[in-house]
Amino acid sequence: MSDKIVPVIMAGGKGTRLWPLSRASAPKQFIQFVGDRTLFQATLDRVSDAALYTAPIVITNEDFRFLVAEQARELGIELSGVLLEPSARNTAPAVAAAASFAMKTFGADAIIQVLASDHEIIADDRYFEAIGTAHKTALSGKLVTFGIAPTEPATGYGYIEVGERLATGANAVKRFVEKPNGKIAQEMLSAGGYVWNSGIFMFGAKRVLDEIKEYAPAVVGAAVEAVQNAKADLDFIRLDAAAFDKAPNISIDYAVMEKTKDAAVVPASFVWSDMGSWDAVWKLGTQDPSGNVVLGKTTLVNTKNSLVVSRHSHLAVQGLEGVAVIASEDAVYVGRLDESQNVGALVKQLAAAKATAPLTETHPTSYRPWGGYTSILNGDRFQVKRLFVTPGKKLSLQKHHHRSEHWICVKGTAEVTIGDEIKIVRENESVYIPQGEVHRLANPGKIMLEMIEVQTGSYLGEDDIIRIVDEFGRG
Repeated sequence: MSDKIVPVIMAGGKGTRLWPLSRASAPKQFIQFVGDRTLFQATLDRVSDAALYTAPIVITNEDFRFLVAEQARELGIELSGVLLEPSARNTAPAVAAAASFAMKTFGADAIIQVLASDHEIIADDRYFEAIGTAHKTALSGKLVTFGIAPTEPATGYGYIEVGERLATGANAVKRFVEKPNGKIAQEMLSAGGYVWNSGIFMFGAKRVLDEIKEYAPAVVGAAVEAVQNAKADLDFIRLDAAAFDKAPNISIDYAVMEKTKDAAVVPASFVWSDMGSWDAVWKLGTQDPSGNVVLGKTTLVNTKNSLVVSRHSHLAVQGLEGVAVIASEDAVYVGRLDESQNVGALVKQLAAAKATAPLTETHPTSYRPWGGYTSILNGDRFQVKRLFVTPGKKLSLQKHHHRSEHWICVKGTAEVTIGDEIKIVRENESVYIPQGEVHRLANPGKIMLEMIEVQTGSYLGEDDIIRIVDEFGRG
């Protein structure tokens, strides 16, 4: 038995509450908001102490598998496994699958800590003191959740009523409280004895599987079978779809934590946010003397207590207070910070209209295992993209039936295969790939390769790619 904690990072969510930066295909955990790392990378960093933690297990879906691998690689962090969910089944099946995998990898006595990949946490002494208390409590057989000392009558979080003190320093859970309205939230804050439910858990892998089997047996059956029949795919583990799809769509809170007699809570006062709204981003940001948090190219005049974020365009904001102004490459959101919890309803309205649905699904910048691309301009029978290729990486050997391509190197050095010929393309040089010709782009250098790609033809969809050889196993 290892005395180290096994981190389990849940990274499959597709939330759009931080639209327009967060989209279904580019969710918030993989986006840089605060500091120089994404939320997922910050989560990896919190579990990087090898004296306390094993290498983490990440559970995500196929769409994000290369993002997970690349962002871990950037930090030099090894992963124990990347489990790919074949379908979205909420947190109970994900926890059950991860617990089953942890038992196979680390033994039946493994203690796992379940973390969301999209929370912002300041991991100070208070945080690690809470981790120590939770570890002792989990070793005693309890199922532990972390409760955050409330700083305001928030209505966006669930609450936990704290019960009697346990010998380990944690407390029993008296009851869970659903997200309250403003009046009830204020009453709980005034009464004391309530904490925010953080969605962070710690328990024995076998212990939580036993409890899920007791209260939600269909979840355990499906998850364990999915792990037993899983298939390796490069550095990923594909959970068996036929088995996993049988799992009920239920959260670990509803399936177990609200039913078990052994729930415990560690009340803590470390800085925590689920980054569930632009208001939360503003509260965590560094505010200027006028209370503004600004990211990107901005000019503010007579503006107070606002969040202004721009990815590319220069934003000028005048005479406003308490607003969020967020500009991505292709959309701008403007709204009051105190109403930013309702962005989800706006996104649903956008998704329901054919003209605006793509704005909720895909981002102009898409990431691939070799780097990625940003869509710059689309027109009738042409489009322009910026390609960026990580050092040492290469695209698949491929061809297109309906388009030709012009590549201009703007940074770095490219190795270009066209038919049987391989040529080196340097900065300010260009190359032409005829329609139907087999070709490949690679970065043999030590710095990021940037290319401008101009596509022309009758059909320019991403599905007009016939991959002949692909080192990432894509068809």
